[in-house]
Parts: sequence; C-alpha cells; structure tokens
Amino acid sequence: LSIRLFFIVLLLGFLSLLWLQFSCSGDESRSQTAEATVPQKPCVLEPLPPIPDDPSWGPHRLAVLVPFRERFEELLTFVPHMHRFLSGKKIRHHIFILNQVDHHRFNRASLINVGFLESGNDTDYIAMHDVDLLPLNEELDYSFPTAGPFHVASPELHPLYHYSTYVGGILLLTKQHYQMCNGMSNRFWGWGREDDEFYRRLRAAGLQLFRPSGITSGYKTFQHLHDPAWRKRDQKRIASQKQEQFKVDRTGGLTNLKYRVESRISLSVAGAPCTVLNILLECDSNETPWCAFG
Repeated sequence: LSIRLFFIVLLLGFLSLLWLQFSCSGDESRSQTAEATVPQKPCVLEPLPPIPDDPSWGPHRLAVLVPFRERFEELLTFVPHMHRFLSGKKIRHHIFILNQVDHHRFNRASLINVGFLESGNDTDYIAMHDVDLLPLNEELDYSFPTAGPFHVASPELHPLYHYSTYVGGILLLTKQHYQMCNGMSNRFWGWGREDDEFYRRLRAAGLQLFRPSGITSGYKTFQHLHDPAWRKRDQKRIASQKQEQFKVDRTGGLTNLKYRVESRISLSVAGAPCTVLNILLECDSNETPWCAFG
C-alpha cells in the first residue's frame, strides 16, 4: 500500500511540476516591480540529456543520502538539480532517496545510517544532504574529503542556521570517517538535535571539521525550498525527550540500528537517475517512547 501511494503521489507531483513549468516559462516581459512582489518558485528544468557516470572523472564516487518523507515537490526539484550540479563538477555520484514508510515519527539520523549501509561498495564517501537545500554556487566543493569531514552548508553560508557548531544541511564524509563515529544516534525521533549530537561524535573520534573558504555569495549560496507556512516540522518533545535530547548517545548508532528495506526502486526524474529505498525503521518503545506520535 505504501509503495502504491508513493507512486500515486509521485505521478501527481510530476503533473504539478508540468504545470509549474508552463507557469515559469510565461511572459518574460514583466516589470521588475511585478517580479519583486511575486514570490519566485523554482522553475522546472528541461529533461536532462543522459549524463554518464564517467570513470575518467576520478576514482571516488559519492553516495548522496537524502532523508525523506512526503516532500514530493521538493524531491522532484532536488534530483535533477543535484544530478546536473554534480555532473557539471565531474563528481561521480548516486542519489539515494531514503523514504521512511513506517508509522513512527521521522528519524533523519537513522535514515542516514540506513543509507550508509545500503549504498554499496561502489561508493566510498557520502553526503548527508537535506532535500530542501540546493547548492547554487559552482565553487562549492563536493569532492572526496580526504583530510576530514567537509561541511558544505557552513554557518556562514546556510540561509537559516548560523551557530558555530552547526553541521547540518550538507555534510561530506568518507565512509571510513562515518564508521569511526559509529554513524549517527538513533534516539532522535522528530525534527532537530541529531546534528548537534553528531558534532560531538566527530570531536570524540578526533576528526577535524573543514568548511568552504573563498565563497563570496554569503546566504545566497543555497536555495532553501522549505516553506514553514505550509510545511510544518514535527518539533514536539514527548515524554522524557526534552531532557534526553541534549545527552550524548555513547553506544548507539550503526551498531544498534534496526530496520527493513521494504523495496528498492530505480527512478529517473527529468532524466536524472536516483534510487528510492522504502524503509521501515524499528523502535524500542522502552528505550525511546517518543518515537510514536502524540
């Protein structure tokens, strides 16, 4: 049922994007004043010509891990944009949509853990990548982070989050470095705080964090697709979660992750390939009773 629903909504999303394409390609002679008063939606790009994963681009291959639930409009913009952006930089890559189809609250960290384990041996580094954050500046570096984790969406560039220990949005790590951290904690159900805990894991593993330099586009470096007016985030703190959310999980991560991949589906979005993993996460209600809604 969940797979059928996924494809129905995906089809509706394509139809809505087709309408959006016509609306974006209308009369370009509007005045600048009119454009300033109308919010600009991201226009749908023309279908991409096939872009091969060219081994001559280098030995490394990136797994783009995208935690996901029900953000179909954002997904249909994200996949072709990222495929074009990374191909233009000659970054070999594979986009994984980590679709949570269980009835628990959203768990971004656990989905990234699943993506890490399911991304295969043909990728050797990962991007923990929000679906609603699109890189715009061609100078952003997505190459293999040999020296240490590379925070692409640094506080100086992210349109919303500017505190010094922020590591969310877009973070690149080699698979070896992610393994050294034992992945991310599985205790964070609902939205927020999992990145802050992961920053402590990076420190505990002795890894140095690197960030972009020489980027002059500031807060316009990325396009943020999220609209809080209609896309509410699940920020509830249930039971003892309010006290637990600031604690370091010293034992959990890849080693205690429990999940099942219900299905693995290869898709092409406007000519851009991706793989959708429909994921059922398991929750120990004794350990984290806040995994359930309400």
